[in-house]
Amino acid sequence: MVFATKIASCIRSILQSKSQKTMNLHEYQAKQLFREYGLPVPEGGAARTPEEARSAAERIGGTAWMVKAQVHAGGRGKAGGVKRATSLEEIESAARELLGKRLVTHQTGPGGLPIETVLIEGTHTVARELYLSVLINRARERLVFMVCASGGMDIEEVAAKRPQDLLTLEVDPVVGLQPHQCRRAAFKLGLAGPQVVQLTDLMQGLYRLFLERDLSLAEVNPLAVTTSGDLLALDGKINLDENALYRQKTLAFLRDTGQEDPTEVAARAHDLNYVSMDGNIACMVNGAGLAMATMDLIKLHGGTPANFLDVGGTATAARVAEAFKLILSHSSVRAILVNIFGGIVRCDLIAEGIIQAVKEIGVRVPVIVRLEGTNVEKGRALLNESGLSLISTSDLTEAAKQVIAASQRQ
Repeated sequence: MVFATKIASCIRSILQSKSQKTMNLHEYQAKQLFREYGLPVPEGGAARTPEEARSAAERIGGTAWMVKAQVHAGGRGKAGGVKRATSLEEIESAARELLGKRLVTHQTGPGGLPIETVLIEGTHTVARELYLSVLINRARERLVFMVCASGGMDIEEVAAKRPQDLLTLEVDPVVGLQPHQCRRAAFKLGLAGPQVVQLTDLMQGLYRLFLERDLSLAEVNPLAVTTSGDLLALDGKINLDENALYRQKTLAFLRDTGQEDPTEVAARAHDLNYVSMDGNIACMVNGAGLAMATMDLIKLHGGTPANFLDVGGTATAARVAEAFKLILSHSSVRAILVNIFGGIVRCDLIAEGIIQAVKEIGVRVPVIVRLEGTNVEKGRALLNESGLSLISTSDLTEAAKQVIAASQRQ
């Protein structure tokens, strides 16, 4: 399950390309933006201590509240990350139980994510739960709204089992979101009367938010219909286009690196595209497509990748050295496969970078290097004459088999 999740992350990285990396927001941060754009959200407040949680509940008022762990993952309720409290003492107790712990859901992997903040909200009586989101369809070059009458569920599950329940609406970038599209969404959701107007306002606000704040995903799940007939965004998810943060400086400060893999955070600082995995064969490749093909070959021949690492088409000796440091920071690594195609960067320069990195870091696991491209013969000669325990090969399949065999001997 964890490997599949990481593979999905890699696939998203390829589909989005380097220019479409994303930054996630917490629910309470997403709802702050929702509120700014006129979306109806429950009154609430974020807290980092039990005392702050109690103060938030006192400010909200009422007789019952929800205490929601703030982590960058779905499935919080099923994992015990959402608790109901009916007194201020229970608010403090629930916050104390969550804060400082790690929440494990089906999206986090076995290590879970740290809970450093909780969101306190008042409770509402809900008649129905709906789903609403807006995202980018890159193949169609359009923003797409998705609505479904089955809110509160994994939309992937609905799409797989009941695709007829989903309605997708493409937005023409010239004319923007049209009222008739909002009405069509409302009818699909079984809304009528004033609810149609509410949904139209909500979708128009979400559309403006998406465009003005450079989002790549905005999701309301569930979008509740309360017993009074009003619409209310009970939960919210926002992903930002990371490359647009230079013009969204206030949002850039909302990044919570504590929710991200420390190695991936370090990789980003060196402009490396890295995703940690659970195998024992580290991969260092230039190009996302080549990296995926390399991982596929390792899996095909019985090995398990320890990471996805794309050093980019303009890899330098310094970047190669940093890449080695990153992949060796995981104690599970038993062998390293370097697969580089020298196009813009010559193979001899890559070879020099590999030799420098191995000497500098003191790599103690087998390193198999497959080079192809410009000055490949010179690059292979440098590796063979380095005096280091580097195994050079020209065939990718053979390289995959060699690295698997080497990992099994460790």
